[in-house]
Amino acid sequence: MDSTKTRYNDTELADFKRIIDEKLVEAMQDLELLKNTMSGKDDHGTDDTSRTFKVMEEGSDVLSKEETAQLAARQHKFIMHLNNALIRIENQTYGICRATGNLISKQRLRIVPHATLSIEAKKEQG
Repeated sequence: MDSTKTRYNDTELADFKRIIDEKLVEAMQDLELLKNTMSGKDDHGTDDTSRTFKVMEEGSDVLSKEETAQLAARQHKFIMHLNNALIRIENQTYGICRATGNLISKQRLRIVPHATLSIEAKKEQG
């Protein structure tokens, strides 16, 4: 990586945008799945099963719905981070570490496209 480089060029930003757009579509599909699970639209066909099984399932449903709600909240937060990354691409500030002002490595951005800190800054943060 060239240390004099202060931002990624338009071609590089377009590549990162493509990666983020793909992750965004996938994340939104996952969130929709979680929402359907929480609302009961994703019924597992237990309407005609025995009463004993239904009671046991209702107990696990409460725990499962709480876990699903937590997953949905995390997914929503992830989507917000991806959308913020798209805004940084538009502003041409994408990939610049908010702590050091240096470029975040391409490898890190490909793995964590919504990253705002370089590996070094993240390690210092503890």
